[in-house]
Amino acid sequence: MKLEEVMNELQPIFREVFDDDSIVLTNETNAENIEDWDSLSHIRLIVAIEKKFGIKFAYDELQNMKNVGEAAEIINRKLSEKE
Repeated sequence: MKLEEVMNELQPIFREVFDDDSIVLTNETNAENIEDWDSLSHIRLIVAIEKKFGIKFAYDELQNMKNVGEAAEIINRKLSEKE
């Protein structure tokens, strides 16, 4: 899966978790850019992403993830490892 495809798959997840159809993801999107992104919604987001892609994030990956672009790269890497 290409990074662009991962981003396209992430878009509806973010819109559902934050109940906001106006969200448009970029590589730089982070918690500062989405008003309702708090600790609870962050957990819901991670769970939804893991379920959608059939992956599990390691604790250190979650700690070091700074934006959606980095998340997409990690997802892409994990999907490549599964193939």
